[in-house]
Formats: sequence, structure tokens, C-alpha cells
Amino acid sequence: MATSWTVAVTRQIPEAGLAPLREVAEVRVWEEELPPDTEALYAILDGCDGAITLLTDRIDGALLDAHPSLRVVSNFAVGYDNIDVPAATERGVLVCNTPGVLTDATADHTWALMLSAARRIPESIEYVREGRWKTWGPLLLLGQAVSGATLGVAGLGRIGKEVARRAAGFDMRVLAYDTVQDDEFAAEHNVTYVPLDQLLAESDYVTLHVALTDETRHMIGREQLARMKPTAILINASRGPVVDTDALVEALQNGTILAAALDVTDPEPLPADHPLVTMDNCIVVPHTASATVQTRDQMAKLSADNLIAGLKGERPPASVNADAVLGN
Repeated sequence: MATSWTVAVTRQIPEAGLAPLREVAEVRVWEEELPPDTEALYAILDGCDGAITLLTDRIDGALLDAHPSLRVVSNFAVGYDNIDVPAATERGVLVCNTPGVLTDATADHTWALMLSAARRIPESIEYVREGRWKTWGPLLLLGQAVSGATLGVAGLGRIGKEVARRAAGFDMRVLAYDTVQDDEFAAEHNVTYVPLDQLLAESDYVTLHVALTDETRHMIGREQLARMKPTAILINASRGPVVDTDALVEALQNGTILAAALDVTDPEPLPADHPLVTMDNCIVVPHTASATVQTRDQMAKLSADNLIAGLKGERPPASVNADAVLGN
């Protein structure tokens, strides 16, 4: 059909998002596995009315000034720290994201990481694959108990709440830290809000679910890791820079904490020879918390719905600055 819009998609996404875009617009898709560099990003956005972007795409004032036709930036993620939202708002550009649809997948993945680190699953798999399994042994690959332990959830938003909700099945004591407290949820699910220092000191498992801001960058550094139990396990399913990478390496090497499991890293990706990748007491996976077929389809569809609504001048289903750009 004839269209008047041109939109860019800066990486291959599921057809659930591409199909509705093709019905209403000319669609340019970056087909390469690796994200476009700055020059390529500028080129693919040239003359576009809107774009579906990823966390690897830096959208700032300079880019927006170079692409004055761009009216909507729909991020294929719940986070949007790759976008200068104030700069976009100042220029009347809508910024959208995909909250909600990846909550359960990320919470499930957090638990998968927690259980894998606690019970040393990757080490156990390698133990068998390397032909070292000769017999059952009372001290073989001993891990840490999860049932009845204390879980500390730093960031009790959508994802953090689902992580905490799942802890009931393991009869865990749940502590939470957040700058905004949901007392009703806490009461219903036996969650106790505490200061971050107390959460770190008392938790057997600490999971991170905060947005990346100036305040949360390196929220977990040497001082915070030193407050944790030597038997504690840290799980990061938020953003890599929330944790000071060098401090974490030291803590794992020195036995300050027992182990870590990371869906996200800083830098990202980590090189294969990085200490965190090569340590037995650290699990690193390639930012796959939302990587289920169902979730990525939903993310793609919501990204497209956001973009189409914004181009029509309507309020997108999920936007971070619609009030400022469109008004109430």
C-alpha cells in the first residue's frame, strides 16, 4: 500500500513487529548481526519519521538535530539509558519503551541464574563433559541452599516484585531496597523494606533490578561488596554499570563474596578472556533475560504499536515522555 512514512529498525526483530510496520510505512531494517556504528546509524535514520532502536544505539541531541524529520524513537527495551530523553523532549520527539511484557521472562531468568550459581550448575556440566565424573561423593560440588535463605531485592519495581513473588515457593525471607516503597505489595508478600546496607549485610542472595541512572551507576562497589556475607551470591539482571566490574573481580578473587551471576556486564560484551568469564564462581550470559520467543514477539509488537501511534499523533501504549511532548 502507498505510505507516507519512512521508519528505520536498527536491528533484526521478530516479524510480529515488522509486519504491522510494513502495512503503514516504508521500513528500513539493519540486517547485520552487529549494531550499526555511528556513521551507519546516521545513514539509516536519514529522512526517517520514526525508528525502533536498541540499547546499543546512542540517541542524543546531536543525532536528533541531524535528523529533524525523526518524530518517534521506540526503544526495543524496558530501559532507555541509551536515549537522551531531555534532549528528545526538548525537540518534541516521543521516546517509547517496552515495559511489562518482559517482566516475567526477566524474573524467571533471574531465578535461573540464582539457582545455577547456588547449585554450581555450569561447573557440574563441565565436570561431566570433561570426563571427571567417576563416582558419587559426599563433598562433590557442594552448593548453597536456596530454600529458607534470605533474598535481597535491590529495586522493587515490576521485575523486582516478580522476583520477590517467586521467593514464596522457596520459603525465603525477602528484604527489599527501593527509593519508592509499595507498602501494600510488601505486606501482601511478606517483604521487608530495609536500607541498602542492611540488605547487603543480611542477604544470602542479592538481585539487582534498578534502572541505570547517575545515582545507580556503581551502586555496588567495593564498599558495598565488603558488606555482603562471604557466602553471598550477587545476581545482576539490570544494567552492567550498576556494578563496579573491577570491584566485583576483586571480591570474587578474594572471597569477599562467594559467587556472582551476570546477565549484563560492563563493558558489554565482555571479552572471552576477561576474569569474570573465566572464573568458576562467576556465571556470565549474553544479556538474554528477555530471550523467550513469546517475550521477544511481544516486545516487537509493542515497539511497533508505540511507533505507529506516535506517528499518528496519538499517545503510545508505553512512552516515557508523552506527557511533555503531547500534553495531558
